[in-house]
Amino acid sequence: MLVCGIGGVGLRTIEQLHAAGAAVVAVADAGDGDPVTERLLRDWGVPIVLGRPKEALVAAGIAGAAAVVCVPGGELVAIQIALLARQLRPDVRLVVQMSNPAVAHALAEVTGERSVLDVAALAAPSVMEACLGARPHRIVLAGHNFIATQLHAHRDGTLRELYGPLAPLAVDGQVDGRGDGQAAGTATEICPGRDYRVRAGDRVTVIGTPEQLAAHAGEPLAGAEEPGRHTAGARGAGAARAVAVEATGGRPGLIALTRSLVGEADRPLRGTLLVLLALFVVSVVVLRLAYRKPDGGPMTVLDAAYFTVETIGTIGYGDFSFAAQAPWLRIFAIVLMLLGVLLAAIWFALLTELLVSRRIERSFGQRRAGSMKGHVVVVGLGAIGVRVVEGLHAAGRRVVVVERDEANRYLPRARALGVSVVAGDGTDAAVLNTVNVPSAAAVAVLTSNDMVNIETGLAVRSLLGPRWADVPVVLRVFDRELADVIGDAFGFEFVRSTAALAAPWFVGAALGLRVLGTFYVGRIPFVIGQITVAAGSGLDGLAMGELSARTRVVAISRATGAGGTSEVEHPPRSDSRFSAGDDAYLVGPYEELLAVLRRDALDPTAAWAGTGQPRTQPD
Repeated sequence: MLVCGIGGVGLRTIEQLHAAGAAVVAVADAGDGDPVTERLLRDWGVPIVLGRPKEALVAAGIAGAAAVVCVPGGELVAIQIALLARQLRPDVRLVVQMSNPAVAHALAEVTGERSVLDVAALAAPSVMEACLGARPHRIVLAGHNFIATQLHAHRDGTLRELYGPLAPLAVDGQVDGRGDGQAAGTATEICPGRDYRVRAGDRVTVIGTPEQLAAHAGEPLAGAEEPGRHTAGARGAGAARAVAVEATGGRPGLIALTRSLVGEADRPLRGTLLVLLALFVVSVVVLRLAYRKPDGGPMTVLDAAYFTVETIGTIGYGDFSFAAQAPWLRIFAIVLMLLGVLLAAIWFALLTELLVSRRIERSFGQRRAGSMKGHVVVVGLGAIGVRVVEGLHAAGRRVVVVERDEANRYLPRARALGVSVVAGDGTDAAVLNTVNVPSAAAVAVLTSNDMVNIETGLAVRSLLGPRWADVPVVLRVFDRELADVIGDAFGFEFVRSTAALAAPWFVGAALGLRVLGTFYVGRIPFVIGQITVAAGSGLDGLAMGELSARTRVVAISRATGAGGTSEVEHPPRSDSRFSAGDDAYLVGPYEELLAVLRRDALDPTAAWAGTGQPRTQPD
């Protein structure tokens, strides 16, 4: 296996391929060498080849490679490597990282590969799920609909008693008093058996068909949301429609614009308008009481208002005139004209300055965000941030973006949705107050700098105060170990590693594991994958109960008849056995699924069984 790129997802992909027992060679540009990364590669026994793409691919042994994974730092380099690899080995399996949809589509057509993956698109759903609450994760397995969701145990009992055929994926709850020797506190049990006992209130993650969930969930499934922090800021369909109208420029949008303009108006503009309105009111009262028409009758209020506007605007006297009025009223008219024209000119000048200035574009987001409640704040508008914003907006949530770079390439996409964008540093508490973080329903901190994300997360925690336990705060951190340390030390429940979410897709595409989805259970990334059992492999004839205890077989699709028909067994019994040609659908931490993939290999050197490529690369 050749992995081109040793940063971010590339390093995580190398680690997991190595763990899967595949022979891996890292390829990188000469300027990409990093002492820490190179030391890690040495510790894993993974050779690294540095140099220009073509020479490095040849030196790394592309002639005998089963797959080439292209995950360099830049997309232009990824395109170059992918095309060079296809020229050097037309039959090699290619897995390419590409975020631009148009380029990805064109590259897939040119290379003939479907494995052109977007890291942002792979990682964003997990962030959105955390912001929206513990929503059901829907997946289609062997043509059947399945749902993975989190429930609360409504009473003490075993998982079998409470949830019947639903496959338990994890239990998050108290561990004291269970007799397992663990210290008191909370812990997550991965893929427990159905005889595992839970307590009332424990969070149980299960997977099953919608019918099974409806029959055995033991609580309403609508939204499958967890009380407390996971339902903060929930909104109904009516509110979602209101946001949609606002984003498309309907009446609520006009009201929002008016409020924004009034909020942005500085003191001179507001003061001038108030004086002008006061002059208008005084004039209407004076004319209504003192003005006499040629027939001797008084003016109506409407006539007085009309004549006042006509006088201030100096646009008429074709129907009313001060010529025949009392001297004092004519003096009043002179003052009204001079003062009215002056105030109107000043007000229009200030208003014009406000409208044409760039301040209006920035302040529209700031002022509108400052009055929001129950919204989602997204800090950092990178490739993942914009995907999260689009997903939250599509789900009917109000979103406010904080972005430091005013020239950010994704700003037009966010503004096209009608999303409020505030330019500022997310680590600054004053900026976070501007977007009303204390009243937010969720916060996602998604910049590309881990330290900035940690600083911003701590600032958010301070601003939320007593609401900290009720508001999901999603923190993007690259390294999974660092993510776990940060979560434990500072109490962040939703720390997401982009590499941990995306790497399984790249590893699976390279090894022959078809990854169908990824999601988090607590802080543990889970993978839903499909494996085809090879004849004579380690899985052929193996019973379900002999698999890793931390892996759950959700369903098995078995070929049955000459016509290619198949039957789906779900949930499979513990004494069921795999057979050659079966499609097994498994769920678990992706390290565990890679262990199953190793077991399915024909021999220790065939971790990529099923690729159809000969293995000539030396060990």
